[in-house]
Amino acid sequence: MKYVDEYRDERIIKVLAKKIKSVTQNAWNIMEVCGGQTHSIMKYNLREFLPKQIELIHGPGCPVCVTPLEKIDKAIKIASQPNVIFTTFGDMMRVPGSLTDLLSLKAEGKDIRMIYSPLDVINIAKENPDKEVVFFGIGFETTAPANALAIYQAKKLNLKNFSVLISHVLVPPAIEIILNSPQCKVKGFLAAGHVCSIMGYRQYIPLAKKYNVPIVITGFEPVDILQGILSLIKLLEKGDNIVENQYSRSVTKEGNLPAQKLLKTIFKTSDMVWRGIGMIKNSGFTLTDDYGKFDAEKRFELNSIDTKEPEVCIAGEILQGLKKPFQCTAFGDSCSPEKPLGAPMVSEEGACAAYYQYAQKHLH
Repeated sequence: MKYVDEYRDERIIKVLAKKIKSVTQNAWNIMEVCGGQTHSIMKYNLREFLPKQIELIHGPGCPVCVTPLEKIDKAIKIASQPNVIFTTFGDMMRVPGSLTDLLSLKAEGKDIRMIYSPLDVINIAKENPDKEVVFFGIGFETTAPANALAIYQAKKLNLKNFSVLISHVLVPPAIEIILNSPQCKVKGFLAAGHVCSIMGYRQYIPLAKKYNVPIVITGFEPVDILQGILSLIKLLEKGDNIVENQYSRSVTKEGNLPAQKLLKTIFKTSDMVWRGIGMIKNSGFTLTDDYGKFDAEKRFELNSIDTKEPEVCIAGEILQGLKKPFQCTAFGDSCSPEKPLGAPMVSEEGACAAYYQYAQKHLH
Protein backbone atom coordinates (compact mmCIF):
# COMPACT_ATOMS: atom_id res chain seq x y z
CA MET A 1 0.00 0.00 0.00
CA LYS A 2 1.86 3.05 -1.28
CA TYR A 3 2.55 5.79 1.30
CA VAL A 4 1.57 3.53 4.22
CA ASP A 5 3.71 0.39 4.05
CA GLU A 6 6.80 2.51 3.46
CA TYR A 7 6.25 4.16 6.84
CA ARG A 8 5.89 0.81 8.62
CA ASP A 9 8.91 -0.87 7.01
CA GLU A 10 10.72 -2.89 9.67
CA ARG A 11 14.09 -2.47 7.96
CA ILE A 12 13.79 1.30 8.01
CA ILE A 13 12.59 1.23 11.62
CA LYS A 14 15.70 -0.75 12.68
CA VAL A 15 18.01 1.62 10.80
CA LEU A 16 16.40 4.64 12.48
CA ALA A 17 16.61 2.95 15.90
CA LYS A 18 20.34 2.36 15.38
CA LYS A 19 20.86 6.00 14.38
CA ILE A 20 18.94 7.23 17.42
CA LYS A 21 21.12 5.14 19.73
CA SER A 22 24.28 6.40 18.04
CA VAL A 23 23.41 10.11 18.51
CA THR A 24 21.99 9.87 22.03
CA GLN A 25 24.60 10.97 24.55
CA ASN A 26 22.40 12.36 27.32
CA ALA A 27 19.05 11.63 28.96
CA TRP A 28 16.11 13.42 27.36
CA ASN A 29 12.39 13.69 28.13
CA ILE A 30 10.35 14.05 24.94
CA MET A 31 6.63 14.75 24.75
CA GLU A 32 4.56 13.58 21.82
CA VAL A 33 1.68 16.05 21.92
CA CYS A 34 -0.91 14.08 19.98
CA GLY A 35 -2.86 11.09 21.25
CA GLY A 36 -2.71 9.55 17.79
CA GLN A 37 1.06 9.47 18.11
CA THR A 38 0.75 7.91 21.58
CA HIS A 39 -1.37 5.11 20.16
CA SER A 40 1.17 4.43 17.38
CA ILE A 41 4.00 4.39 19.92
CA MET A 42 2.13 1.85 22.03
CA LYS A 43 0.72 -0.21 19.15
CA TYR A 44 4.11 -0.70 17.50
CA ASN A 45 5.99 -0.81 20.83
CA LEU A 46 8.36 1.89 19.61
CA ARG A 47 9.74 2.42 23.10
CA GLU A 48 11.62 -0.86 22.71
CA PHE A 49 13.60 0.68 19.83
CA LEU A 50 14.83 3.60 21.92
CA PRO A 51 17.79 3.86 24.28
CA LYS A 52 16.97 3.90 27.99
CA GLN A 53 18.03 7.56 28.26
CA ILE A 54 14.99 8.64 26.24
CA GLU A 55 11.71 8.98 28.14
CA LEU A 56 8.55 9.47 26.09
CA ILE A 57 5.95 11.60 27.85
CA HIS A 58 2.36 11.59 26.61
CA GLY A 59 0.76 14.98 26.03
CA PRO A 60 -2.75 16.47 26.10
CA GLY A 61 -3.41 16.14 22.37
CA CYS A 62 -6.64 14.15 22.65
CA PRO A 63 -9.63 16.43 21.96
CA VAL A 64 -12.14 14.02 23.48
CA CYS A 65 -10.04 13.72 26.63
CA VAL A 66 -9.72 17.46 27.24
CA THR A 67 -13.36 18.31 26.57
CA PRO A 68 -14.41 19.71 29.97
CA LEU A 69 -16.78 17.75 32.17
CA GLU A 70 -19.12 20.75 32.27
CA LYS A 71 -19.41 20.62 28.46
CA ILE A 72 -20.24 16.90 28.59
CA ASP A 73 -22.93 17.59 31.17
CA LYS A 74 -24.32 20.37 28.97
CA ALA A 75 -24.43 17.96 26.04
CA ILE A 76 -26.33 15.47 28.19
CA LYS A 77 -28.76 18.18 29.33
CA ILE A 78 -29.47 19.28 25.75
CA ALA A 79 -29.80 15.70 24.48
CA SER A 80 -32.26 14.91 27.28
CA GLN A 81 -34.74 17.54 26.15
CA PRO A 82 -37.79 16.68 24.04
CA ASN A 83 -37.83 17.71 20.40
CA VAL A 84 -34.03 17.54 20.13
CA ILE A 85 -31.90 15.50 17.75
CA PHE A 86 -28.40 15.48 19.23
CA THR A 87 -25.53 14.54 16.91
CA THR A 88 -21.92 13.73 17.71
CA PHE A 89 -18.90 11.71 16.63
CA GLY A 90 -18.79 8.15 17.90
CA ASP A 91 -15.97 8.54 20.41
CA MET A 92 -17.98 11.11 22.39
CA MET A 93 -20.83 8.69 23.04
CA ARG A 94 -19.21 6.93 26.02
CA VAL A 95 -17.29 9.83 27.58
CA PRO A 96 -18.55 9.96 31.17
CA GLY A 97 -20.33 13.03 32.44
CA SER A 98 -21.00 13.61 36.12
CA LEU A 99 -23.87 11.08 36.22
CA THR A 100 -24.24 9.40 32.82
CA ASP A 101 -23.08 9.43 29.20
CA LEU A 102 -24.68 10.01 25.80
CA LEU A 103 -24.78 6.31 24.91
CA SER A 104 -26.81 5.55 28.02
CA LEU A 105 -29.22 8.34 27.11
CA LYS A 106 -29.57 6.89 23.64
CA ALA A 107 -30.38 3.50 25.16
CA GLU A 108 -33.15 5.24 27.13
CA GLY A 109 -34.73 6.38 23.86
CA LYS A 110 -33.32 9.87 23.34
CA ASP A 111 -32.65 10.80 19.71
CA ILE A 112 -28.85 10.83 19.73
CA ARG A 113 -27.16 10.09 16.43
CA MET A 114 -23.54 9.25 15.60
CA ILE A 115 -22.34 11.08 12.50
CA TYR A 116 -19.24 10.84 10.33
CA SER A 117 -19.17 14.37 8.92
CA PRO A 118 -20.48 17.70 10.27
CA LEU A 119 -22.16 18.23 6.91
CA ASP A 120 -24.36 15.21 7.67
CA VAL A 121 -25.92 17.30 10.42
CA ILE A 122 -26.98 19.93 7.88
CA ASN A 123 -28.97 17.28 6.01
CA ILE A 124 -30.53 16.05 9.26
CA ALA A 125 -31.63 19.61 10.08
CA LYS A 126 -33.09 20.10 6.60
CA GLU A 127 -34.99 16.80 6.85
CA ASN A 128 -36.35 17.54 10.35
CA PRO A 129 -37.52 21.18 10.35
CA ASP A 130 -39.76 20.59 13.38
CA LYS A 131 -36.80 19.41 15.52
CA GLU A 132 -33.91 21.26 17.15
CA VAL A 133 -30.80 19.65 15.68
CA VAL A 134 -27.62 20.09 17.74
CA PHE A 135 -24.09 19.14 16.76
CA PHE A 136 -21.40 18.54 19.39
CA GLY A 137 -18.44 20.24 17.68
CA ILE A 138 -15.19 19.19 19.34
CA GLY A 139 -11.59 18.89 18.28
CA PHE A 140 -8.30 20.64 17.72
CA GLU A 141 -7.44 22.76 14.70
CA THR A 142 -7.63 19.60 12.58
CA THR A 143 -11.40 19.16 12.70
CA ALA A 144 -12.30 22.83 13.14
CA PRO A 145 -12.46 23.68 9.39
CA ALA A 146 -15.05 20.97 8.63
CA ASN A 147 -17.13 22.07 11.62
CA ALA A 148 -16.79 25.69 10.52
CA LEU A 149 -17.97 24.76 7.03
CA ALA A 150 -21.13 23.17 8.45
CA ILE A 151 -21.89 26.38 10.38
CA TYR A 152 -21.19 28.44 7.26
CA GLN A 153 -23.61 26.28 5.27
CA ALA A 154 -26.26 26.56 7.98
CA LYS A 155 -26.19 30.33 7.73
CA LYS A 156 -26.21 30.24 3.94
CA LEU A 157 -29.27 27.94 4.01
CA ASN A 158 -30.85 30.05 6.78
CA LEU A 159 -31.41 26.99 8.95
CA LYS A 160 -33.39 28.01 12.04
CA ASN A 161 -33.20 24.65 13.81
CA PHE A 162 -29.44 24.04 13.76
CA SER A 163 -26.97 24.86 16.53
CA VAL A 164 -23.55 23.74 17.74
CA LEU A 165 -22.22 22.96 21.19
CA ILE A 166 -18.61 24.00 20.70
CA SER A 167 -15.53 22.63 22.42
CA HIS A 168 -12.67 23.47 20.07
CA VAL A 169 -9.20 23.73 21.60
CA LEU A 170 -5.84 24.90 20.24
CA VAL A 171 -2.48 23.17 20.64
CA PRO A 172 0.15 25.95 21.08
CA PRO A 173 -1.40 27.44 24.27
CA ALA A 174 -1.47 23.96 25.84
CA ILE A 175 2.23 23.47 25.07
CA GLU A 176 2.94 26.82 26.71
CA ILE A 177 0.99 25.86 29.85
CA ILE A 178 3.02 22.66 30.12
CA LEU A 179 6.28 24.56 29.70
CA ASN A 180 5.27 27.10 32.34
CA SER A 181 4.57 24.41 34.92
CA PRO A 182 7.22 24.08 37.66
CA GLN A 183 6.73 20.30 37.34
CA CYS A 184 7.62 20.30 33.64
CA LYS A 185 10.23 17.70 32.68
CA VAL A 186 9.87 18.06 28.90
CA LYS A 187 12.98 19.01 26.95
CA GLY A 188 11.58 18.69 23.42
CA PHE A 189 8.28 18.18 21.60
CA LEU A 190 6.96 16.08 18.75
CA ALA A 191 4.14 18.21 17.36
CA ALA A 192 1.11 16.83 15.52
CA GLY A 193 1.37 16.82 11.75
CA HIS A 194 -2.36 16.96 11.05
CA VAL A 195 -2.80 20.11 13.16
CA CYS A 196 0.10 21.76 11.37
CA SER A 197 -1.28 20.75 7.97
CA ILE A 198 -4.07 23.23 8.73
CA MET A 199 -2.32 25.91 10.77
CA GLY A 200 1.28 25.58 9.56
CA TYR A 201 4.06 25.74 12.12
CA ARG A 202 4.76 29.48 12.41
CA GLN A 203 3.16 29.56 15.88
CA TYR A 204 5.71 27.06 17.18
CA ILE A 205 8.76 29.14 16.27
CA PRO A 206 8.33 31.76 19.04
CA LEU A 207 7.54 28.96 21.53
CA ALA A 208 10.80 27.17 20.73
CA LYS A 209 12.74 30.42 21.07
CA LYS A 210 11.03 31.65 24.25
CA TYR A 211 11.33 28.38 26.19
CA ASN A 212 14.56 27.06 24.65
CA VAL A 213 12.98 23.81 23.47
CA PRO A 214 13.26 22.19 20.04
CA ILE A 215 10.02 21.15 18.33
CA VAL A 216 9.76 18.67 15.46
CA ILE A 217 6.57 18.41 13.41
CA THR A 218 5.95 14.74 12.67
CA GLY A 219 3.38 12.25 11.46
CA PHE A 220 1.80 9.17 12.98
CA GLU A 221 3.35 6.09 11.42
CA PRO A 222 6.32 4.33 13.09
CA VAL A 223 8.88 5.69 10.61
CA ASP A 224 7.47 9.21 10.97
CA ILE A 225 7.73 9.09 14.75
CA LEU A 226 11.22 7.60 14.84
CA GLN A 227 12.43 10.11 12.24
CA GLY A 228 10.95 12.84 14.42
CA ILE A 229 12.68 11.48 17.51
CA LEU A 230 16.00 11.25 15.64
CA SER A 231 15.71 14.88 14.51
CA LEU A 232 14.73 15.98 18.00
CA ILE A 233 17.63 14.15 19.69
CA LYS A 234 20.09 15.72 17.24
CA LEU A 235 18.71 19.17 18.07
CA LEU A 236 18.77 18.49 21.81
CA GLU A 237 22.34 17.20 21.75
CA LYS A 238 23.50 20.28 19.81
CA GLY A 239 21.43 22.69 21.93
CA ASP A 240 19.52 23.91 18.86
CA ASN A 241 16.13 25.24 19.95
CA ILE A 242 14.43 25.47 16.59
CA VAL A 243 11.42 24.01 14.76
CA GLU A 244 11.94 21.28 12.16
CA ASN A 245 9.34 19.78 9.84
CA GLN A 246 9.62 16.00 9.42
CA TYR A 247 6.10 15.82 7.96
CA SER A 248 6.91 17.88 4.89
CA ARG A 249 4.76 15.67 2.67
CA SER A 250 1.69 17.20 4.33
CA VAL A 251 2.85 20.30 6.23
CA THR A 252 4.14 23.70 5.11
CA LYS A 253 5.21 26.63 7.24
CA GLU A 254 2.14 28.63 6.18
CA GLY A 255 -0.40 25.81 6.39
CA ASN A 256 -3.76 25.70 4.62
CA LEU A 257 -4.58 29.36 4.04
CA PRO A 258 -8.17 28.89 2.75
CA ALA A 259 -8.97 26.77 5.83
CA GLN A 260 -7.45 29.41 8.10
CA LYS A 261 -9.54 32.09 6.40
CA LEU A 262 -12.70 30.07 7.01
CA LEU A 263 -11.77 29.60 10.67
CA LYS A 264 -11.32 33.36 11.12
CA THR A 265 -14.73 33.95 9.55
CA ILE A 266 -16.61 31.54 11.82
CA PHE A 267 -14.56 31.51 15.04
CA LYS A 268 -12.72 33.81 17.38
CA THR A 269 -10.22 32.73 20.04
CA SER A 270 -11.32 32.61 23.66
CA ASP A 271 -10.27 31.29 27.04
CA MET A 272 -11.15 27.62 27.40
CA VAL A 273 -11.35 25.08 30.20
CA TRP A 274 -9.47 21.83 29.51
CA ARG A 275 -10.64 18.75 31.38
CA GLY A 276 -8.11 17.81 34.02
CA ILE A 277 -5.97 20.88 33.34
CA GLY A 278 -8.17 23.93 33.93
CA MET A 279 -8.53 27.28 32.21
CA ILE A 280 -6.01 28.11 29.49
CA LYS A 281 -6.09 31.62 28.06
CA ASN A 282 -6.83 31.99 24.34
CA SER A 283 -6.81 28.23 23.89
CA GLY A 284 -10.19 27.70 22.24
CA PHE A 285 -12.65 28.81 19.61
CA THR A 286 -16.07 30.38 20.07
CA LEU A 287 -18.39 31.70 17.40
CA THR A 288 -17.96 35.20 16.02
CA ASP A 289 -20.85 37.64 16.42
CA ASP A 290 -21.99 37.01 12.83
CA TYR A 291 -22.54 33.32 13.64
CA GLY A 292 -23.49 33.61 17.31
CA LYS A 293 -27.10 32.56 16.68
CA PHE A 294 -25.84 29.00 16.11
CA ASP A 295 -24.42 28.75 19.65
CA ALA A 296 -26.31 25.91 21.39
CA GLU A 297 -25.33 27.12 24.87
CA LYS A 298 -27.10 30.42 24.22
CA ARG A 299 -30.03 28.85 22.41
CA PHE A 300 -30.75 26.45 25.27
CA GLU A 301 -29.86 29.06 27.91
CA LEU A 302 -27.36 26.84 29.66
CA ASN A 303 -25.68 28.42 32.63
CA SER A 304 -22.75 26.99 34.59
CA ILE A 305 -23.24 23.41 35.73
CA ASP A 306 -21.76 22.02 38.93
CA THR A 307 -19.55 19.05 38.14
CA LYS A 308 -17.31 16.72 40.07
CA GLU A 309 -14.62 14.40 38.74
CA PRO A 310 -14.12 10.97 40.33
CA GLU A 311 -11.51 11.46 43.05
CA VAL A 312 -9.57 8.32 42.12
CA CYS A 313 -9.14 9.39 38.46
CA ILE A 314 -5.77 11.03 37.68
CA ALA A 315 -6.64 11.93 34.06
CA GLY A 316 -5.47 15.51 34.57
CA GLU A 317 -1.97 14.43 35.60
CA ILE A 318 -1.84 11.96 32.71
CA LEU A 319 -2.90 14.63 30.20
CA GLN A 320 -0.14 16.94 31.44
CA GLY A 321 2.45 14.19 31.16
CA LEU A 322 3.07 14.12 34.91
CA LYS A 323 2.04 10.47 35.33
CA LYS A 324 1.60 7.37 33.19
CA PRO A 325 -1.73 5.48 33.04
CA PHE A 326 -0.40 2.46 34.97
CA GLN A 327 0.33 4.77 37.92
CA CYS A 328 -3.42 5.23 38.44
CA THR A 329 -4.82 2.89 41.09
CA ALA A 330 -8.06 2.57 39.09
CA PHE A 331 -6.34 1.60 35.82
CA GLY A 332 -7.63 -1.72 34.48
CA ASP A 333 -9.64 -2.29 37.65
CA SER A 334 -12.45 0.15 38.41
CA CYS A 335 -11.56 1.98 35.17
CA SER A 336 -11.60 0.16 31.84
CA PRO A 337 -12.98 0.84 28.34
CA GLU A 338 -16.21 -0.92 29.38
CA LYS A 339 -16.61 1.20 32.54
CA PRO A 340 -14.43 4.30 32.15
CA LEU A 341 -13.93 6.84 34.92
CA GLY A 342 -12.19 9.35 32.67
CA ALA A 343 -12.13 10.30 29.01
CA PRO A 344 -8.54 9.04 28.34
CA MET A 345 -9.86 5.49 28.78
CA VAL A 346 -12.61 6.03 26.20
CA SER A 347 -11.12 7.95 23.32
CA GLU A 348 -9.30 6.35 20.40
CA GLU A 349 -6.56 8.90 21.13
CA GLY A 350 -6.58 8.53 24.92
CA ALA A 351 -3.35 7.47 26.64
CA CYS A 352 -5.17 5.18 29.09
CA ALA A 353 -6.95 3.39 26.24
CA ALA A 354 -3.61 2.95 24.45
CA TYR A 355 -1.97 1.41 27.52
CA TYR A 356 -5.00 -0.80 28.18
CA GLN A 357 -5.13 -2.04 24.59
CA TYR A 358 -1.46 -2.46 23.75
CA ALA A 359 0.76 -2.36 26.80
CA GLN A 360 -0.62 -4.52 29.57
CA LYS A 361 2.17 -7.06 29.11
CA HIS A 362 4.98 -4.54 29.48
CA LEU A 363 3.59 -1.63 31.48
CA HIS A 364 6.66 -1.27 33.62
